Amino acid sequence: ASFPLCFRTSLVTALIFSLLLQPPVAQLSIMTQPNFVLLMADDLGIGDVGCYGNDTIRTPNIDRLAKEGVKLTQHISAAPLCTPSRAAFLTGRYPLRSGMDAINNYRVIFWNGASGGLPPNETTFAKILQQQGYSTGLIGKWHQGVSCEYRNDHCHHPLNHGFDYFYGMPFTLISDCQTTEEPEMDRVFRRKLWLYTQIIGLAMLTTALGRLMGLISVRWKTMICLAGFSLLFFVSWFSSYGFVRYWNCIMMRNHEITEQPMVTERTTSFIVRESISFIERNKHKPFLLFLSFLHSHTPLLTTEKFLGKSSHGLYGDNVEEMDWMVGQVLDAIDKEGLKNTTLVYFASDHGGWLERQEGKRQLGGWNGIYRGGKAMGGWEGGIRVPGIFRWPGVLPADTVIDEPTSLMDIYPTVVHLAGGVVPQDRVIDGRDLMPLLQGAVEHSEHEFLFHYCGIHLHAVRWHQKDSGAIWKAHYVTPNFRPLGTGACYDRGFCPCFGEGVTHHDPPLLFDLSRDPSEAQPLTADTEPLFDAVIKRIGRAIEEHHRTLTPVPQQLSLYNVIWKPWLQPCCGMFPFCWCDKDGDN
Repeated sequence: ASFPLCFRTSLVTALIFSLLLQPPVAQLSIMTQPNFVLLMADDLGIGDVGCYGNDTIRTPNIDRLAKEGVKLTQHISAAPLCTPSRAAFLTGRYPLRSGMDAINNYRVIFWNGASGGLPPNETTFAKILQQQGYSTGLIGKWHQGVSCEYRNDHCHHPLNHGFDYFYGMPFTLISDCQTTEEPEMDRVFRRKLWLYTQIIGLAMLTTALGRLMGLISVRWKTMICLAGFSLLFFVSWFSSYGFVRYWNCIMMRNHEITEQPMVTERTTSFIVRESISFIERNKHKPFLLFLSFLHSHTPLLTTEKFLGKSSHGLYGDNVEEMDWMVGQVLDAIDKEGLKNTTLVYFASDHGGWLERQEGKRQLGGWNGIYRGGKAMGGWEGGIRVPGIFRWPGVLPADTVIDEPTSLMDIYPTVVHLAGGVVPQDRVIDGRDLMPLLQGAVEHSEHEFLFHYCGIHLHAVRWHQKDSGAIWKAHYVTPNFRPLGTGACYDRGFCPCFGEGVTHHDPPLLFDLSRDPSEAQPLTADTEPLFDAVIKRIGRAIEEHHRTLTPVPQQLSLYNVIWKPWLQPCCGMFPFCWCDKDGDN
């Protein structure tokens, strides 16, 4: 009341003008949205990284992320193989909910020209961030399918799943992509086809000679029909398996094929260049970069600069080169002044491939103290992976969290930070990690995690939070051959069902808090809570099964076989060859 009237009037006027000059609330939320750089290695074992205990492979850049952020020691993949694990990562859902886990022995997408893939009705975190105004980019490996019904419908393509920009392999790196390596894809089946072809050819030749020498009586018309059948059999399989490098080893930029087959000598430098370019182009607005490395999958593409530099042969060289790539991306973030506004995440899609060997060369990763590896649905070595988060000023530095977390947790974490809402019309299995990462809560939200091998449930983890115990029950385990070796060296991959597995009733039970290596199974005699724990896990499985609904199987035999009419081709099929980046 003591203020003069004119002063009060000018004060109110100033307040009104200041409110009018404020940006809209939506604009404020966009400015506070963090950037996301998600780094995913391929087939990297948890024991291959310095900050997880490896003291011979040098990974200073990944170790720096852990030093400046939060390291998860119980970070779990939803599947022990590429295609289903990445489907779960992208959707926040167990892969069998989207039909992306196998009902047979074909457990991943096998061809660019196959019809299976991540269904268009699945909502990835990229799609939600795109709706929130983010620029979204995927650089590197996809392995979630390309087309459904015709060559260019691209129904499974990254650009149909929320990514504005894609540069990389729609498939996955395999040894067939490098002419100096032994073929990797369906190797045993291919050998059988060659054998059958040779047997048929030999039989035809023997019959023809016998007819000419008068030893057997066969009509020439019959001979011609048999020859035609033999030729048809050969063409039917050689048209696909004979040209794997051309059909599967391709690079794309958005919808356009840039290399067919890919030029492996420059792939690494192009992926680094594209990643840095994406950051530079989008530095003035919120962005999501999913850098999906081709490292450290065979054939272990490694540039000359890193060859022979590690103590672990070609595999170690390849991991050290990937760490250098991580450093290049982190340097680009720092250079653009984005370090404090960017959440960086590093993980592997699943554990290292123990059986991958050529002679005495070990070409797969190491899973540290954990039993098993890639393709094994239950054992820790196949599903426990590195998990590191860095966000200076928001997440604590040099912090270790030993709570069960999942690759599926990235989905709700990223969506919530971007201001989006997870889909309400479907089950989302991931949980928002921010309260745990920031220390606001002590325990993970996951009480149970279900470990599948294909569509077959192999093991279940129960985090009994009141006691601190982490129980794990194995209902099915693979049979290791030779006995005592810890892997399926006789097959090259451990199976999910059939004669290659053992069913356990009662299940094998471990307490991972006391026995993380799963070395000593507990029994009713050695563990007083044995029966109660098995009973509780059994009820959890029943509850989990009630949440499952039938969906089309994307990895059915029909969906995984090669279809010429779906094969991506940069020329006139079947003459598919191009190198559009050759002059750049």
